[in-house]
Amino acid sequence: MTHDASICLASASPRRCELLRQIGVAYVVQPADLNEDERAGETPDRYVERLARSKAEWVWRSRREAGLEALPVLGADTTVTVDGLILGKPADEAALRATFARLSGREHEVLSAVALVSATGTSSRLSRTRVRFRVVTPEEAKKYWLTGEPRDKAGGYAIQGYGAVFIEHIAGSYSGVMGLPLAETAELLVAAGVSVWHPEA
Repeated sequence: MTHDASICLASASPRRCELLRQIGVAYVVQPADLNEDERAGETPDRYVERLARSKAEWVWRSRREAGLEALPVLGADTTVTVDGLILGKPADEAALRATFARLSGREHEVLSAVALVSATGTSSRLSRTRVRFRVVTPEEAKKYWLTGEPRDKAGGYAIQGYGAVFIEHIAGSYSGVMGLPLAETAELLVAAGVSVWHPEA
C-alpha cells in the first residue's frame, strides 16, 4: 500500500499489513535487515521489545540516509514463550513436532511488541496474551506441517488460519497473537499524530 501513506511499516508480514488496513492506516512497506538472534540472558519480553524497537529504528535511519519522506516508522515483533523458552519459527517438521509437544494440552504466552519511531523519538508497547492449546497428536502436527502454514510463524501456528483448530482458550489480544496488537498500535499512532479509521486506506 502506497497511496497517501501516513506511516512506514518495518515488516513485510502479510498479517501486519492486513491488520493496519483493518484500522484504516495507509502505509508503505520497508522491512528491516538485522540480526534477530537472542542475546545471552535476555528474557522473552525484553527480547521481543528490543526487536520491535530495533526494526523501527533501523528503517528510520535507512530512510533518513536515503533522503526519503520522514514518515513515522512502525516496527513489531511477536514471540511465543513457554517454560521461559522462546519458541521461534520451526525450521522443519521435526522442529514443529518438538514445539507442539511443549504446547500440547497446556497454556503458553504470546508476547507481541510494537514500536513507533518519529522525529520526536521512539515509543513502544508490549502485549501479553495467554493461549491454551488442546492436546495435539504427533500425527496432527505432521499434517499441519504439510499445509505449509507453520513455516514462518512464531511458535509454529497461525491463530487466524488452520492453526485455530488447536486453540481452546485465549485471554488477551487476538491481533497481538496474529502479530500486531491493535489497541497498543493505535495508541502509539494517535499519540504521534497519525489518525486511524480511514476507509480508503
